Amino acid sequence: MTIATFFATYPLALLCFALVLGLIIGSFLNVVIYRLPVMMQREWTEQCHEFLELEDDHKKTSDNPATLNLAKPDSHCPKCKHELTAFENIPILSYLLQAGKCRNCKAPISLRYPLIEAVTGIVTLLIAYQYGYSWLTLAILILTWSLIVLTMIDYDHQLLPDDITIPILWLGLIINYFGLITTLEAAVLGAVAGYLILWAVYWLFKILTGKEGMGQGDFKLLAALGAWMGWQALPQIILLSSLIGALIGIGLILIKGRDKNIPIPFGPYLAGAGFVSLLWNEELAQLYTAIFM
Repeated sequence: MTIATFFATYPLALLCFALVLGLIIGSFLNVVIYRLPVMMQREWTEQCHEFLELEDDHKKTSDNPATLNLAKPDSHCPKCKHELTAFENIPILSYLLQAGKCRNCKAPISLRYPLIEAVTGIVTLLIAYQYGYSWLTLAILILTWSLIVLTMIDYDHQLLPDDITIPILWLGLIINYFGLITTLEAAVLGAVAGYLILWAVYWLFKILTGKEGMGQGDFKLLAALGAWMGWQALPQIILLSSLIGALIGIGLILIKGRDKNIPIPFGPYLAGAGFVSLLWNEELAQLYTAIFM
């Protein structure tokens, strides 16, 4: 019996596997979310020192190790530097068993880590349930995991790394070369139109106000979503992300008194709207038709 046959015969096994896989991937995404911006900042600093011919006096300490990538150093407590064991790295379960504290120094562990693991597990389960065991499922999972990372990094740093947006753009074009979601022509037009729409909005806003309304990473993210779903999905993604972003922004200003001049990252809303449009495109179209027509 092949794996495909096994999962087709026992769909519950596929869902259990997807949930466990999502929890494990979620643990890794926490590492990417934290370390990738630090790695990028280091690279920019080194490039500036090299370009300006400055002496690199960047000290390497336990807080700033000489080697930092997605694999090294091993996961550890940021306060006492205790290296986490395999038992302490079990997604969600370790957090619960340790009561949300470091096993060594009892420092509190952010609730954000198990939440990201849980969200990743749930959306992985949802995608497996909707698409079954297929190459398309794997591709959509890669996109979804990437959107989770982009959402959190943009929330933390107002940054959408090219190391993620560009590869998922190309992946979208590749899968649609085989017509898995839309046609290749629609995917190419979606990528071009997605980039140019926000590029035009950016320059129009800058000309009228003299300020930058969004980052260029937003252009690339919408281009990537257009490459996945085609140009036809762009109005829905833009409308949904703008509506949610506006509601949250107004809410923060009215309820929490947030300064309206403080920029709000747009990437999380684009990512969320793209994910919802990918999974429930037809349902959303029917909802829009019922409301507006």
